[in-house]
Amino acid sequence: MAEPLLLAPVAALIGLVVGSFLNVVIYRLPLMMERGWRRDCEALAGKEAVPEERFDLVMPRSRCPHCGHMVSARDNIPVLSYLLLRGRCRACGAHISLRYPAVEILTAVLTVVTALHFGFTWQGLFAVLLTWTLIALSFVDFDKQLLPDSITLPWLWLGLLLSLFGIYTDSHASIVGAVAGYLSLWLIYHLFRLLTGKEGMGYGDFKLFALFGAWLGWQSLPLIILLSSAVGAIIGLSLIVFRGRDRNIPIPFGPYLAIAGWIALLWGEQLTAWYLRIALPA
Repeated sequence: MAEPLLLAPVAALIGLVVGSFLNVVIYRLPLMMERGWRRDCEALAGKEAVPEERFDLVMPRSRCPHCGHMVSARDNIPVLSYLLLRGRCRACGAHISLRYPAVEILTAVLTVVTALHFGFTWQGLFAVLLTWTLIALSFVDFDKQLLPDSITLPWLWLGLLLSLFGIYTDSHASIVGAVAGYLSLWLIYHLFRLLTGKEGMGYGDFKLFALFGAWLGWQSLPLIILLSSAVGAIIGLSLIVFRGRDRNIPIPFGPYLAIAGWIALLWGEQLTAWYLRIALPA
């Protein structure tokens, strides 16, 4: 009893702080990538580089997008500052998006659930780190239809490395899972494009699926693809019915894969066993 009572509040506090940082990653990383692409294009075109203000995950400090007011430390306390400011900028009174505290709360909740599930173990530590990564990837993909290689590829390699120690699966299952995860969606992508002339997903989805194969082994892939399809159908229909989203506007697949992979990370074995009991009764 003592361990959950200690672990839950600590995990919640850490999750809130990390959620605040993830908001920075979600907003700034795509802009950093765009700046990098623009510099590369200018270099290829032989144009002289124009000096720019430093812009990364650390600098400059957070500012109000409406008036440019620098956000002070007291106004940057996760969730609490938003409530005290009533969701508005202290300087100009402009509305602050509700998504900022929502990401912080979501990160705190998922951190607590993951930490309590695995406890004080190596599995718990890396599962929490992966959870934070999936949150960032999901929101970046939802906003920009982009799954940055700078996130997916290092975490794919980390999954392969962890398999050497049997943290979640063995090396054989991890390597096969990474290859099968990438190639399966790659084949579906090209078959869909051949039949319809349209692109059904992006290469980032292949890498994210390969990431889960590396972390959880090839055995987890059927469950993840089934769960992601179910989650995608539910969320996609909800957006169309309740928010009037145009069904012709593409919906990124990455968040659905991330949700399914997180579920498989925590309860994959139980869900697979439950399915087999139903599909193959004794």
